[in-house]
Formats: sequence, structure tokens, C-alpha cells
Amino acid sequence: MPLDKKQKKQIEVAKKKLVMLRQQLAGAKQQMDDPADVTRLQNEIKAQEEIIQKNKGE
Repeated sequence: MPLDKKQKKQIEVAKKKLVMLRQQLAGAKQQMDDPADVTRLQNEIKAQEEIIQKNKGE
């Protein structure tokens, strides 16, 4: 089933957020000021990945 404009936009935004979150996660792992940040970032990454999967229909 082809994706509509809204789904494509949501996927595009989620992918951009993933790139940013992964960079933040790498930085948080290097500088462990707050261990809760690592967990929070990992949860946000999972949420963005779920959005992508949901919109792709997989």
C-alpha cells in the first residue's frame, strides 16, 4: 500500500529526530554526567523507530 503525504512526512521527521537522538546518545555515553539521560534517549529512539515502523505498515 503506497504511503500518503502525511505518512511520508512523519517518517521523514522521525528519521531526522533519530539522527539527532543517536548523536546525543553517543555524547551522553561518553560523558556520563546523568545516567538517566542515556535511558531517556534510548527510550526516545525506540519511540521514533516505532513511529517509522507504524507508518510503513510493517
